[in-house]
Amino acid sequence: MDEIRRFEVAPCAELQVGGLQRELGVSAALGQVLVRRGLCDPERARAFLAADEQHPAAAFAGIEEAIARIRAHVQAGTRITVHGDYDVDGICSTAVLVRALRALHANVDWYLPDRARDGYGLNPDTVRRLAQRGTRLLVTVDCAITAVAEVELAKSLGIDVVVTDHHAPRVDGQLPRAPIVHPAQCGYPCPDLCATAVAHKLALALWEAAGRDRTDGRRSLGDTPAARLDEDTATGSGADAGMAAGYHPHEDLDLVALATIADVVPLLGENRSLVRRGLRALAGTAKPGLRALMTVARISDPAKVNERSVAFALAPRLNAAGRLYRADAGLELILTADPARALQVATELDRANHERRDTELRILADAEAQLAQLRESRGELAGYVLAGEGWHPGVIGIVASRLVERHHRPFVLIALDGDTGRGSGRSIEDFDLLGALHASAGHLLRYGGHRAAAGLEIARERLEDFGEAFAAHARATLGAEPPVRPERVDAIVACEELGMELAEELQALAPFGSANPPVSLLLRGATFADRRAMGEGRHVRFAIRAGAARARAVAFGRGTRLPVEDGVPADATFALEVNEWRGVSEPRLVLRHAQACEPVARSADEAPAPEAIPVGAEQELVLFA
Repeated sequence: MDEIRRFEVAPCAELQVGGLQRELGVSAALGQVLVRRGLCDPERARAFLAADEQHPAAAFAGIEEAIARIRAHVQAGTRITVHGDYDVDGICSTAVLVRALRALHANVDWYLPDRARDGYGLNPDTVRRLAQRGTRLLVTVDCAITAVAEVELAKSLGIDVVVTDHHAPRVDGQLPRAPIVHPAQCGYPCPDLCATAVAHKLALALWEAAGRDRTDGRRSLGDTPAARLDEDTATGSGADAGMAAGYHPHEDLDLVALATIADVVPLLGENRSLVRRGLRALAGTAKPGLRALMTVARISDPAKVNERSVAFALAPRLNAAGRLYRADAGLELILTADPARALQVATELDRANHERRDTELRILADAEAQLAQLRESRGELAGYVLAGEGWHPGVIGIVASRLVERHHRPFVLIALDGDTGRGSGRSIEDFDLLGALHASAGHLLRYGGHRAAAGLEIARERLEDFGEAFAAHARATLGAEPPVRPERVDAIVACEELGMELAEELQALAPFGSANPPVSLLLRGATFADRRAMGEGRHVRFAIRAGAARARAVAFGRGTRLPVEDGVPADATFALEVNEWRGVSEPRLVLRHAQACEPVARSADEAPAPEAIPVGAEQELVLFA
C-alpha cells in the first residue's frame, strides 16, 4: 500500500479568485493557484506573472568600495585571482567574473578548490600558495563570508581581498574585514540571489564604471595592456577565454540561469526574471561549451531548454567533475572558444556523470542497509547521521537527498577517511538543518550551509556524539512520531478542465523551482482504468474518469503499479504539462499522488465545489489559515 499523505489545501476565497479572473483574464484554476500562493492582489499577481523584476547593482550597499578595489588592481596590472567553488554555482560565478575582468584586460587567473584536498571555502594553505604565486587581489565568489581568519591571513601576506558570497555568515555575526558584496548582508532587494547572480551584478557594475571612464575622458580599464596569463593548470590559464568582440555582461545570463536553478535558490522576485531571461539566452547561447553540454545531454532542440532540462541534464554533468575529480574541467568547458575542445570536455563530463551515478547507487545501498540496522536496534529516530568508509565525499549529498525523499527525515551522511570525515546533509521543509548544526557545533570541526543543505567536517572520535546530538535536536524540533508527508494542492479542478488550454496557461507561472514549485491539481473522487506499460515497463499510462469526463495520464517510475486499484474512488493530484513529441504538442497529466477516498456524489455534469473535499478513512484534510 502506498504512503498516506496529508492533503494541504490553503483557504481560497471565491471572491478573490473571481477578482483575479476579472482583472487578469485568467481561468478559475489559475486564479486558485495564485490565491493559494499568496498572490491575491491583482497587481502583485500581474507582477509575478510578468517576471520582469530587476534591480541595479548599486542596490548592494557598499559595492562602490569593492568596485574601487578591483579597478585599482586592474589599472595597476597586478595579478587578480578569482577563488570559486567546485559546484555549478561556484564554477559559473568564477566564469562570469573571469570573463568580465579579461574583457577589461585585467591580469586575472582563477582558483577552484579540490573537494578532497581543500574542502569547501577559503583554505589557509590556498591563501599561502596564492601569495607565493604573486596574487595581489583575491576576489572570492560563492564562498568566504565566514572566512574571517583566512581573510586576515591573506591581508598579512600582502593580498587585498574582496568577498562576494550568498551563504549564511558565522553564528557570532563576525564578518571578514574586506569589501563585501552579499545580497542579504548588503541589503539588496532580492536577498536570495545565487553566487553567479551576485558575480553578474558585480560584472555589470565594473562594466558600467569602465563606460563612465570612457564617457568622461578619463583612462578606462580597457586602456591597460592585457597581462600574461597564468600557466598553472590548478588556477587555469584559459588563454582562449579572453574578450570576445562586443562582450557585455548580459551575455552571461545563460550562466546565471544555469546556476540559479542548480543552486535551488527561491525562484521569486528578481530570481524569476534572471532565470526567465537566462533560459532565453541559454537557448541561443554562443558559448561552445554550453552547446556541447546540451549535445551530450541529448537536448536535441536548444530552443526548448527549460528549468527541468537544466536541473536534470545540464547541471549534473557540470557538477560531475567537481564531485569526483576537479571542477576545472567544468570551468574550462564554459570558457573555451574551441568547439572541438568543448565537445571533448563535455564528453568527459558525461562519462564522469555516469560514474557519479554508479557511485551514488552503491553508497545509497550501503546507507539503506545501515539505516535498517539502526532502526532495528534503536527504533525510529527523528533525524539520522550515517557514516561509511570509502564513501565518496562528492556524492554523499546526492545520496542524502535520495534518503530524505524516501524517508521524509533529515539526513547527514559522512564519508570517513582516517581520523576525520566530511559530511553533507539535506533536510525536510519543517527542519532547519543549519540550525541543527549550530546546536551540535561542539562536536564539529567546521560546518556551513543553508536551512535545507549543509556540509561539515568532523573528527572520527566525535561521530557517535554528533549522531546522538543531531537526533536529539531533531526529536525536539519534529517530535517523536514520523511526520506525515504533506501533499500540496494548488487548485481543485474538474476532469473536463484538464486540457491544452489550461496546460498552456499554467506555463505563465514558470520557471518552476524552489519556492515556486510545479502546480499540483487535485481531482476528487476519480477512478483509474486501462493501465498500460510504457518505457520498457518502467512507467505506466492509464485512464482517469471523474463524473462524465475522461482523460489520459501517466505515472513515472512505478512500473505498472498505481497507488489505488482500478475502479476505486481516489483523490489524486496531478501536474499538467505541455508535452512535445515529434513536433506534436498535447496536454499531459502526470500523477503526483493518489489515495482512496469515499465516493464523491455528483451528477454527470456537476463540477466539484472548491472546498468540499470529504475526508476519507485513510486521509486527513488540513486547511491552513
